[in-house]
Amino acid sequence: MSEHSDRTTQAAEPATDRGGADRATEAFVAHRNLLFTVAYEMLGSAADAEDVLQETWMRWVGVDPDTVRDPRAYLVRITTRQALMRLRTLRRRKETYVGPWLPEPLLTAPDVADDVELAEGVSMAMLLVLETLTPTERAVFVLREVFGLEYDEIAEAVGKNPVTVRQIAHRARNHVAARRPRGTVSRAENRTALAAFRRAVETGDLQNLLDLLAPDVVFLSDGGGVVQAALSPVTGAASVAGLLTAGLGRIAGSASVQAAQVNGHAALIVQIGGRIEGVIAVRTEDSLITGLYFVRNPEKLSRLEEETSLRRQ
Repeated sequence: MSEHSDRTTQAAEPATDRGGADRATEAFVAHRNLLFTVAYEMLGSAADAEDVLQETWMRWVGVDPDTVRDPRAYLVRITTRQALMRLRTLRRRKETYVGPWLPEPLLTAPDVADDVELAEGVSMAMLLVLETLTPTERAVFVLREVFGLEYDEIAEAVGKNPVTVRQIAHRARNHVAARRPRGTVSRAENRTALAAFRRAVETGDLQNLLDLLAPDVVFLSDGGGVVQAALSPVTGAASVAGLLTAGLGRIAGSASVQAAQVNGHAALIVQIGGRIEGVIAVRTEDSLITGLYFVRNPEKLSRLEEETSLRRQ
């Protein structure tokens, strides 16, 4: 069991369970990584996903296991409902967020990258697309398209009837299809782009990196009003190149850059003086960088210290 799962179960474990794990605890631990993944995909925040799991656990320990036919489905239903409530709160919080909001990056194990659907679902680009859905649309899309739940299961989780859920799923699928990045992310192209970025950070030589920028590239940086970052999206190769020239010129030589798997894709973790300054992720299409995501908000960098396990089953 991970440190995070220890914290979740111990915080609310009733006295009758202290002598050993009962069936309810075993079921929760068995499905915990799945539940975290559901919550994270709905919220884009690991910290809030952990809070949702805490709330799920509090409700789960009050249920008689003998009355539950399918613990996995029951737990997913509780998690989804709690995440929906939290998502509505987050939306209000984001209205006053300083600068662009980016998902909280996760250091992920290699097996996440091997699961193409899961890796695409938790990618920075896809999580940003999901931000454009309503809370219910997001829940339905995630449960159907990523986790493959049946419509009747989703209906119970979101408090709608199956016919309505089918309509919501269709609407959400069309919405995402119109906004999601074109094509499939190429691992080789991402590695090439990140290698150029790494050389630019370490040497200050931007030429190889600039050659990879698409004409309509978009740069988003998230400082959360805590550290310096662009306060609005920067678009276009010339504008992004100018920003990178100024920014990388300041840290070239003083920064160390580590390649890592973040949200199921290759990314770079930037450190200065042994402290994590941010994580850089890219989106590539046709061998060119179309999206650059730089998370610098210190409150979002804690999950880069250890791997987070994500699961679809």
